[in-house]
Amino acid sequence: MMNIFKSMFGPAEDFKALKEAGAIVLDVRTPAEFQSGHVKGSVNIPLDILNKQLNSLKKEGKAIIAVCRSGNRSAMAVSQLKAAGIEAYNGGAWNSLQGKI
Repeated sequence: MMNIFKSMFGPAEDFKALKEAGAIVLDVRTPAEFQSGHVKGSVNIPLDILNKQLNSLKKEGKAIIAVCRSGNRSAMAVSQLKAAGIEAYNGGAWNSLQGKI
């Protein structure tokens, strides 16, 4: 069963290794959601203003793991980041990612 999943979606990302290699955890939820809990050391840039921050994120030169509440907004963020030429991964729900890194 796992092989079918992997062939459909590719191998699961090793978020712990990405983080250890210097990846930025980017939380794209609202500031209020971020305040209610977040991955330690993560950066909060809400999805609706992400496009204004793409140049400064690109200058960082680091991979980005985007997170949100469920994975929907982080998926949209990854699309924007990749379109800007930034290496980006969808970490899904922030509280789920926290257990993986």
